[in-house]
Amino acid sequence: MSATAPLLTTPLNALHIELGARMVPFAGYSMPVQYPAGLMAEHVHTRTAAGLFDVSHMGQLKLVGADAAAALETLMPVDVIDLPVGKQRYGLLLTDEGTIIDDLMFFNQGVVDGEPTLFVIVNGACKVGDIAHIQARIGQRCKVVPMPDHALLALQGPQAVTALARLASGVEKLVFMTGGAFSIAGCDCFVTRSGYTGEDGFEISVPAAQADTLARALLAQPEVKPIGLGARNSLRLEAGLCLYGNDIDTTTTPPEAALNWAIQKVRRTGGARAGGFPGADKVLAQIDNPASLPRKRVGLVALERVPVREHTELQSTDGQKIGEVTSGLLGPTVNEPVAMGYVTPAFAAIDTRVNAIVRGKVVPMEVRAMPFVPANYYRG
Repeated sequence: MSATAPLLTTPLNALHIELGARMVPFAGYSMPVQYPAGLMAEHVHTRTAAGLFDVSHMGQLKLVGADAAAALETLMPVDVIDLPVGKQRYGLLLTDEGTIIDDLMFFNQGVVDGEPTLFVIVNGACKVGDIAHIQARIGQRCKVVPMPDHALLALQGPQAVTALARLASGVEKLVFMTGGAFSIAGCDCFVTRSGYTGEDGFEISVPAAQADTLARALLAQPEVKPIGLGARNSLRLEAGLCLYGNDIDTTTTPPEAALNWAIQKVRRTGGARAGGFPGADKVLAQIDNPASLPRKRVGLVALERVPVREHTELQSTDGQKIGEVTSGLLGPTVNEPVAMGYVTPAFAAIDTRVNAIVRGKVVPMEVRAMPFVPANYYRG
């Protein structure tokens, strides 16, 4: 996206303006950063009731064909082949150096129209490059089918299931990281019980032409209010979840980013399908020998009420530079300044004291376990 290119809009653009949203550029799109209630109220509403997010800027695609799962597995250090039908998993596209091109979600839809099908969601700012990368690497093994004619909505919060089940009986039977096709307010939807807030909730793929109808039906439910990008950011940070471009990028490997949990045993050293993904030698060596890591992502809490933002330098208590903050703000739920960032491994242990340098002032911080707010996913 060039600096002069006009901003794209999602199918819900007119609705955002109607609702009084403040629109900002994000990933090449004009997106709502907040509505009149404000970021704090939107954050709290999502944690206590149900918030509706427009995430239609994200990329949706399908990988179709008998070889699709095996092909996708060659691009990521995760188990694609053994993912059961009806289940979703988190994945990481890697460069040949083992660093992160993007993080994504993929879902095994089983046989659709006679062919095995994987449904994939990638980040908005990366989608053009991701789709080109996937097409170039595995396009000869399966059909890569972008879905630009689809919108994506996220309904998140402890009352999301109450609101959605009123419109789509049966969604309450889904558990975290499962999904299926549903008709909602006359709209043809594909629903997964997942999201990026740490709360229970759903992501809903819908044809763009039906997005406004679906959004209005959801907003008509008493539990639901519209939520912008500002609260989405504070919610995911409290949940300890990475934002691509801030906390992970093509300079970070999965072990540096503390994402080993996303790499199943079958793909690790000694596993039945160990390696075979880009940068495997480097990534597996880092998993097998954590002491070799040059840095590690950690959670941080400021011991003074001073928000510590991205790109803030982190120092040891004796003044040596040891890393940098990648995301940070005053956490509305925890009511203290939280952050994540990278430090050298000697400073990664829980309760380690470090200093952030904020506008020349030393702000003491402490390494803390993430998530900062316990996850509320529904697992049955």
